[in-house]
Amino acid sequence: MLSLLVLASSLGLLPPHMSPFTRRDTVLFGSAAVLSQALLPAMANADDTQLTRNPRVAIETTAGEMRFELWSDVAPKTVRNFVTLANDGFYDGQCFHRIISGFVIQGGDPNSKEGYGPSGTLEGADVRAVRRWGTGGPGYNVPAEFNDRKHEFGVLSMARSADPNSAGSQFFVCLGDLPSLDRQYTTFGKLTSGADVLRALGSAETVRGDYPKVRQGITKVRVLQD
Repeated sequence: MLSLLVLASSLGLLPPHMSPFTRRDTVLFGSAAVLSQALLPAMANADDTQLTRNPRVAIETTAGEMRFELWSDVAPKTVRNFVTLANDGFYDGQCFHRIISGFVIQGGDPNSKEGYGPSGTLEGADVRAVRRWGTGGPGYNVPAEFNDRKHEFGVLSMARSADPNSAGSQFFVCLGDLPSLDRQYTTFGKLTSGADVLRALGSAETVRGDYPKVRQGITKVRVLQD
């Protein structure tokens, strides 16, 4: 275990799996290790009745609840995957492991369940666990479904590695208009309530590497029933 000051220094460089893109680009990339894994398997736990129209989900966080409409009309495979993972409880207990003010908050990595110290801060954090943040996934890839929906405030989009077809479970939520990301990442939903929560998460204090100093937790992701 290391103190916060030592940890911040030790995390100053990007992990070796990250591609040499700009700071803003790099945050959206997951682990290159998933590139050789199988593409999206059959999603048995995604009820087809949940996908006949754009489903809605609630993301419960330590800052409050955000609700989103998912766009199955433009990204059906991505939405089916997200709904399946939510129904399986895959996202529960994770956190937003990387935050860049005015840009994005990123979550969806199962490795983010571990790493923070006993107080829920980076004080006393497990550095080895923290270095794994951004490298995890569900064990398969989701094909790219780039579409015409814009990256703007509150839009959900899939993180990936350099391969367009390498998305898995990691996602990000936009904190502003980000046209440079359009048709480079799969947009698949948009915030319908909880803008104050998103802004609170997006303004969390971070250390070098864009890791939140205080854990910004994902308590649960629920698929809402009409």
